Amino acid sequence: MTHYQDDINAIQELKQANGAGWNAIDPESAARMRAQNRFRTGLEIAQYTADIMRRDMAEYDADSSVYTQSLGVWHGFIGQQKLISIKKHLKTTNKRYLYLSGWMVAALRSEFGPLPDQSMHEKTSVPALIEELYTFLRQADARELDLLFTQLDAARAAGDETAEEFIQSQIDGYETHVVPIIADIDAGFGNPEATYLLAKKMIEAGACAIQIENQVSDEKQCGHQDGKVTVPHEDFIAKLNAVRYAFIELGIDNGIIVARTDSLGAGLTQKLAVTREPGDLGDQYNSFLDVEEIAEGDLGNGDVVIKRDGTLLRPKRLASNLYQFRSGTGEARVVLDCITSLRNGADLLWIETEKPHVEQIAAMVDAIREEIPNAKLVYNNSPSFNWTLSFRQQAYDALAEQGADVSAYDRDKLMSVEYDDTELARLADEKIRTFQRDGAARAGIFHHLITLPTYHTAALSTDDLAKGYFGDEGMLAYVKGVQRREIREGIATVKHQNMAGSDLGDNHKEYFAGEAALKAGGQHNTMNQFS
Repeated sequence: MTHYQDDINAIQELKQANGAGWNAIDPESAARMRAQNRFRTGLEIAQYTADIMRRDMAEYDADSSVYTQSLGVWHGFIGQQKLISIKKHLKTTNKRYLYLSGWMVAALRSEFGPLPDQSMHEKTSVPALIEELYTFLRQADARELDLLFTQLDAARAAGDETAEEFIQSQIDGYETHVVPIIADIDAGFGNPEATYLLAKKMIEAGACAIQIENQVSDEKQCGHQDGKVTVPHEDFIAKLNAVRYAFIELGIDNGIIVARTDSLGAGLTQKLAVTREPGDLGDQYNSFLDVEEIAEGDLGNGDVVIKRDGTLLRPKRLASNLYQFRSGTGEARVVLDCITSLRNGADLLWIETEKPHVEQIAAMVDAIREEIPNAKLVYNNSPSFNWTLSFRQQAYDALAEQGADVSAYDRDKLMSVEYDDTELARLADEKIRTFQRDGAARAGIFHHLITLPTYHTAALSTDDLAKGYFGDEGMLAYVKGVQRREIREGIATVKHQNMAGSDLGDNHKEYFAGEAALKAGGQHNTMNQFS
């Protein structure tokens, strides 16, 4: 007996119990609708996906080759098509997630229009996008199952028991498109209470993993821009606690918190940390400040000073009233941030770097793992990096270190197309190809993501189409560059009416009205041209 058949039987009993008024209800049709709506609430999704992530984290701890991946998406349709593509090409969604980028919410989803990544978009945009993503993923389930149900009916009508049994097994073993979302809450959008309230909305929408960064909410900057301002550890810990309380309150006890540190590129702090005794967490934070030793008589009006080991130290304060850290302290601050976050409720780390360099990341992770052996990262394979230039420079340095002749290359101009067919370029491309595998094995990277890939692919594909369609190619640009490829490569959207639920709706109409149903998928439907 299968779950599908169990549902049919249960609904049959329910129908009988409710008498003649339910005569029109077909138990199998109702069972199909139940199968197509496996997840009834966002909290069900959050629990289901949290369980997946916890299992994947344990598997990675045992074997670093089984790392996880995601692509950032900014619309439910984009997320849906990504998962459909994964299932089509790779046959399973295992170890593949979605990433929700605050940058893309700001740039593409704000009612104010395109904004910089500075937490200026509406807080509610993030939970709204989570809900939208899962709506589209659940619709992908409904559509794909509907196709299987149609095939099942056809096999029954043909009396093909072998086909019927095979299709039934596909229904029984169906793998959902619903996967974990790692969702960006930026710096928490305000004080810890604001962070808690927003985290609840995100979890209720289905988020099982929330990523939060140690920047100041009202001075938050994109991780790959200048002017980043961090907060003392106790401020950040309060927000970690706020997110954990939100998970616990909503019953997602194994929800995941990703603690991001921007300290590698952040040279500023808005306030000094509170310290109660030498060597405590606040004292450690303050020890990285750029200070000058002064005598009591040198104090100026409004000066702020720190006393350490009997000495008065004046932190260097900018006109913006921000304090700056000493140059070269970034990696040490990252290590302290990460150890502190893991000791205070975080599950995963995110270290924002200025370049994709496995050994740079690994050096920091090695230091963290001296204190927390199972520390692991979510890492941003960012489009803000010039991957070609960075890895060609890494290849150049590796060749030079091996004593190879690199005189044919200009290290500062390695992006040039003239180097594309060289040994150095091939070596660099191979390093890019294996970056995720190498980072997982050497640098503790459990999850690799690209924050903004679909922002760039949407722009690139639109540029290709516009260039040809409005140029000499005309309609051929669409037909050759889009539709012909959709047909030949089996892209589901070529039948766009079906993708949007037309056939699913037709079947529902038949459930509801029987032979009287007015269906859209008849012989005059032009989608039949793609059958």
